[in-house]
Parts: sequence; structure tokens; C-alpha cells
Amino acid sequence: MKSGSASFGTHPIPKLLIKQAVPASIGILVMSLNILIDTIFVGQWIGANAIAAINVVLPVSFFIAALGMAIGLGGSSIISRSLGKNDLDKATKTFGNQIVLTLTLTICLVILGLLFVERMIPAFGGKGALFEPAKIYYTIVLYGVPVLGYCMMGNNVIRAVGKPKNAMYAMMLPSVSNLILDYLLIYIFDFGMYGAAWATTLSYGVCALYILFFFNSRHSELRLHISDFKLDGAITREIGALGSVTLARQGVVSLSVLLVNNLLFNLGGESAVAVYAIISRLLMFSLFPILGITQGFVPIAAYNYGANNKKRVEHVIRTAVLYASAMASLVFLMIYTFSNSIGTIFTSSPLVLENTPAAIRWVFAATPIVGIQLIGAAYYQAIGKALPALLLTLTRQGFFFIPLLYIFPNFMGIDGVWLAFPIAEFLATVVTGGFLIYELRKYLNS
Repeated sequence: MKSGSASFGTHPIPKLLIKQAVPASIGILVMSLNILIDTIFVGQWIGANAIAAINVVLPVSFFIAALGMAIGLGGSSIISRSLGKNDLDKATKTFGNQIVLTLTLTICLVILGLLFVERMIPAFGGKGALFEPAKIYYTIVLYGVPVLGYCMMGNNVIRAVGKPKNAMYAMMLPSVSNLILDYLLIYIFDFGMYGAAWATTLSYGVCALYILFFFNSRHSELRLHISDFKLDGAITREIGALGSVTLARQGVVSLSVLLVNNLLFNLGGESAVAVYAIISRLLMFSLFPILGITQGFVPIAAYNYGANNKKRVEHVIRTAVLYASAMASLVFLMIYTFSNSIGTIFTSSPLVLENTPAAIRWVFAATPIVGIQLIGAAYYQAIGKALPALLLTLTRQGFFFIPLLYIFPNFMGIDGVWLAFPIAEFLATVVTGGFLIYELRKYLNS
């Protein structure tokens, strides 16, 4: 069987990037639509407070599950570079280590998360009328987080071995099943928040079953042996170093959501948190083509870097930045055109609808330049340079956004929260773009 990853070093870059990015984008789109429609179902069938309650819980569960994504992305960088060097043994060993690390770490954190449920939910903004629905959703969803972590890890490995369509299927199946279960458990059986939570948790299992099927089929070039599950010190350290980039990103995202939820609750109550919940879903949904291009870019850059093919590395960077910027500009125009009517899709609450359009316009103001930042940070992770990847990943949320949250609201109230989004985006893009240009020149002249 011809290796699916071999095409990374031979096929034309624009065609190859599209081949990788389109399935990734479709997968993210379906997953985002699932989250979006799930939010609509919850808002229309349960209420605006239910939307806010779910938004309170997601940072906790996603942070734990992000361990799987971190291990997946860190290990996938190793796998892609190993395949570029024709070292299949190291690639397979890395995958076995990823599975052990993902399941062990997520299970341990889930246990801790369940022990401290009464403290964590208020800390993330689940106060007042939001506490009880948030607690119901949090407890049930947390049971399935190790499975979600495995899914996030496995999906990145599937993409690393050159099978983007299968990675797309792995994202689509749980999304479709979640919507079906939402309809049954919330609308038909009227289980409320319990139904929303179990629909989400059971859909993770559908994804995990598909990934298990893929790696036991002829489509996978990674054939695991028992010895591959024994942790290798050098491999686990490299996975940890590269994976810390993704984990740090999700960590600061969770921290920023905590701060924003609490700021908005103090400044505007439950309705302000509901506005942010709508915007969060919109961000997940609308940026799908840019995220797809970024995901498609990583294995191509990593493979050719491992093969020391400098011209192809430069070509894929330039092509990815161009495509991502074009798609981000299109997203920007669409959001601004329909900003006044977006909120009505999610809720009929007058207070939420009144404040949503202006907030959306502020948050999405810097969208056209977001591709530069995403590709720049992803490049360092793809080539195995953990420290600059980590610093660039932290730039937007950690170095700019969170400090601005402590400054702007003091002078502008709720508007200051929304203004912090585009200002942080602009500053982070300037820094990341400078680093990317410097690194590329140094690599090409080496």
C-alpha cells in the first residue's frame, strides 16, 4: 500500500493544501454547526439561561479534553516528520505513546473535576440562576471527556498520515449523532439539560468507535504492537513540549472565558453572559475555513521540513497565509452584513437581542488578519520548535487579551470587554507576523 503521507512531498502545494484543508474545513464546519444548532435547540427549547450555563461549563470540559488535542498535535508533528524521514517505527511508537498519555491524563483530571464541582462552576461564572443547569451539564459531560480526548488525539493522527477525508468523517459522525440525540432527548422526551448533556456525551462515543475502526483497517499505515504502548522517555518529552503549546492555548482560552463570564455577569447579569455565549458559538462556526487551512497546513509543513525541502516549506507557508487571509476577509464581510439578525436565531430574549449586534461587530473587527497569526504559530509547532510556538500561542490571549480585560472595562464598561477582542488580535498578529518572517528567512538561508 502506498503511504498516504508520501503525497506531502510530491504533489503541487496549492492543490495539496486544498486537498488537506477542504475535508478539515468541512469537518470543523459540521462540528461547529452541531455546536451552533445545539445552542439554538437549547435556547429555544430550554431557555437563554441554559445557553449561558453551557458556555460556563465548556471551558472546563474542553480544557481537560484539550489534553487529547495537545497530545494529538504534538505527536502528529513527530509522526509527520518521521514519515518524511521514512522512519515508520518512530511514527508508530509515537502513536502508541499518545494513546496511553491521553487516556491516563484525562481520566485523572476528570476525577479531580468531579471532586471539585461545587467550587469550579461558580468560579467560571456559573452563579445565580445559572448554577443548577450548569452543574447538571458539567457532571454528565465530564464523564465522556476522556473519550473526547481520545477522539481529538486520534483525529490529528489520521490527518498526519495523509487521510484528511477520514479525519473529516471522524468529526462529522458525532456531530450528526449529537443533533439527532438532541432532538430526541430534549424535544421529544423533554429531558431538558439532562438531555442536552447526554446527547453530547454519547456522541463522543460514536466518534471514538469510528477512530478505532480506522486504525484497525487497511487505511492506516500505523500498525500498533504491544511494545508501542510502553512509554518512551524521549518521545513523551517531545510530545509534552510540543503539546504544551496547544494545552497552554486552551488553558489561557479557559482562563479568558472565566474572566469574561465573570466580568459580564458583574456588569450586565445573565443576559450579558448569554450574549457572549452566542458570540462564542459564532466564533467557532464562522472561522471554520481558516481553521481548516491551518490544520491542512501543519502536516504538509512538518513533512517537508523533515525532508529538508526548503522550497516546499516556503511555498506552503505563503499559500496558507494567502488562502487563510482571503477566507477570513470573506467571513468578516458576512458577519458584518448580518450582525443585526444573528441573535434572533438563538433566542427571543429582548435584552439579549438588543446587545448582541454591537458586541458581534466589535469582536469580529480584526477577523481579516487572523490567518497570519494562526499560520505563524502553527508553523513553529509543525517544525518542532516548542518554545516559540508556545510564546506565539500565548500572545493573543495571555499577553494582550487578558491584560486588556483588566483595563478597558474600568473606563468603558461592557463595551470595554468587546473592544479588547480586536485590539488583542491586531497586536498578536503584528508580533506573530514578525516572528514568522524572521524564522523563514533564517531557515531559507541556513
